[in-house]
Amino acid sequence: MQNRVLLIEDDDELRQLLARYLGGQGFTVREAATGRDGLSLAVEHHCDVVVLDIMLPDLNGLEVLRELRTHTHLPVVLLTARGDETDRIVGFEVGADDYIPKPCNPRELVARLQALLRRVSWDRKAEDAGTRRCGDLRIEPEQRRVFLQELPLELTATEYEVLQVLLAHAGGVVRKTDLMQWALGRRLAPHDRTLDMHISNLRRKLGAAEHTRIETVRGLGYSLRVPA
Repeated sequence: MQNRVLLIEDDDELRQLLARYLGGQGFTVREAATGRDGLSLAVEHHCDVVVLDIMLPDLNGLEVLRELRTHTHLPVVLLTARGDETDRIVGFEVGADDYIPKPCNPRELVARLQALLRRVSWDRKAEDAGTRRCGDLRIEPEQRRVFLQELPLELTATEYEVLQVLLAHAGGVVRKTDLMQWALGRRLAPHDRTLDMHISNLRRKLGAAEHTRIETVRGLGYSLRVPA
């Protein structure tokens, strides 16, 4: 599993604190104090995952994320102000994979990064690397690419993982607690809308249909409908 982290944070004290902690947990850390410097490092493939603060001096973190998504599918974890749900919602819409509220707990950040990188690494090493089809969806696991009616879908790493779990249980119901654990690598906590946001983005990217592809089964979870 790769463990190169790009930490984009303008608060020198916080950035250095997180960098030291991550380094002590076996991560290789590259640091950037501005959005532009962070973009340059990310586009040059100097990392495996990005930790991105929303409040930056030159470019807003969401602008950095939008630009980043035009170049790469690197997993991105946002650092957001505690209680600011708007930034989180927009962040997921733009392409974030996860978020940590500030002030952040370094131990929780490590756990989130390890879970995210573990999922990406496990999927890349899957024995069945051949192309798979599910209705009008075509999946290329080796490249982590998904095509809808032969058109590529721009999915984040976490959206890809959520879709893979739903595809593995197509036609059945996946409990929210299970989907959270299997796709995001952590337990579903009260009032945590992270999974709901990823599902909403997936529905939008999968496009309008006569019936929604991902159905909410009230009180249980989600079910993926496969077009005939």
